[in-house]
Amino acid sequence: MRGSDDPLSTVFAALADPTRRAILSRLAEGPTTVGELATPFAVSKPAISQHLKVLETAGLIERTTHAQWRTCTLRTEPLDEVSTWVDHHRRHWNERFDLLDERLQELKKGKPHG
Repeated sequence: MRGSDDPLSTVFAALADPTRRAILSRLAEGPTTVGELATPFAVSKPAISQHLKVLETAGLIERTTHAQWRTCTLRTEPLDEVSTWVDHHRRHWNERFDLLDERLQELKKGKPHG
């Protein structure tokens, strides 16, 4: 995945993959090593490494090295930004649905719109 000028798009693209979401779910329990992250997945270690690179590029994880251990930690700031965006748009969508519902109720009762 290439970097994007739009960080929100980069985060959404990273979240689009079920393996990456599963990795994030595991990291929500706490930091863990790359080896421990790779264990439950039926994919190669290079594939896990690529997934981690995408997550790191999106700012969703931080990778650190201590001696021979490579550890990954969840970073929630990009998820907070996604949540804020969704909440903002959800309010707009809900308002639109409420207006549509009102209009449908008017039509059901036979009232003219206007």
